[in-house]
Amino acid sequence: MKATPHPNLLLIFNPHAAAGRAARLLPEIRAALEEFASIDVLQTDRAGHATQLVAAADLSSYDGLLAAGGDGTLFEVLNGLYRHDREHRVPLGLIPVGTGNAFARDLDLLPGDWQKSIELIRSRRLKRVDTGRVNTPRQTYYFLNIIGAGLPVDAMQTSQKLKFLGNFAYTLATLWQAMKLRSHRFEIELDGLRLEQESMFVEISNTRYTGTSFLIAPAAKLDDGLLDLTLVRKLSRTRLVRLFPTIYKGRHVHFEEVITRQAREIRIRAPKKLRLAPDGEVQGSTPATITCLKRDLEIFA
Repeated sequence: MKATPHPNLLLIFNPHAAAGRAARLLPEIRAALEEFASIDVLQTDRAGHATQLVAAADLSSYDGLLAAGGDGTLFEVLNGLYRHDREHRVPLGLIPVGTGNAFARDLDLLPGDWQKSIELIRSRRLKRVDTGRVNTPRQTYYFLNIIGAGLPVDAMQTSQKLKFLGNFAYTLATLWQAMKLRSHRFEIELDGLRLEQESMFVEISNTRYTGTSFLIAPAAKLDDGLLDLTLVRKLSRTRLVRLFPTIYKGRHVHFEEVITRQAREIRIRAPKKLRLAPDGEVQGSTPATITCLKRDLEIFA
């Protein structure tokens, strides 16, 4: 961020975040930002709109780009930012006002911590972090938090129907789907090393949390140039009931059924095409190549 006395910021605001509860926060958020910056606000009105707005924006007149919403909003804003050449990208800030804000946890922000996030932006402290790039046969996109296949997709689709429950929606949806014990045969390459495994899911993490509360990848770091893989071997319902609560503290990694690995590049194949769930969205399908772009993005942190 340039050392200007009164920075210019572009705010992408999702009024539909948190089942529409975010809309009432816009006047307060705008007022807080205008205490130290000039603000232009663009509101989203449909899925994919944030990506279009950012891709079409002339970022040369801004000192920072802010995403106000949940993980899905951040995902869209990130992909709009990556439509610009590297030299034209500006620092990215997050204002967590959505149902799920898993990426925010690595910035020590909880859902609804929008005042604290604005203080991070006001401070102008910047950090370079890793970005994940996903290549499928039909598309390329980017993520900051996590991408999964199998159970994460099933849970994501179920949680959409339970958003009225707030942060508990994803937890309940995940447990409901996990109890079905549905598994898939994955073929995975980690920096060229091959792994074949029957698993309920594959999760590839750039940061530690998913669904806001699950510490799925406790060893993950935002800037280490590595992605963290998590798989779960087939297990009984009794064993699942024992394992599930441990995800909140990251203790699941000590169960013998849980496989964890780290790699710079991960390739995923499955006998049948499986949908992919990046950062609170459902987009693309296997086969996919996921690459860590080390410290490729500047954020307010």
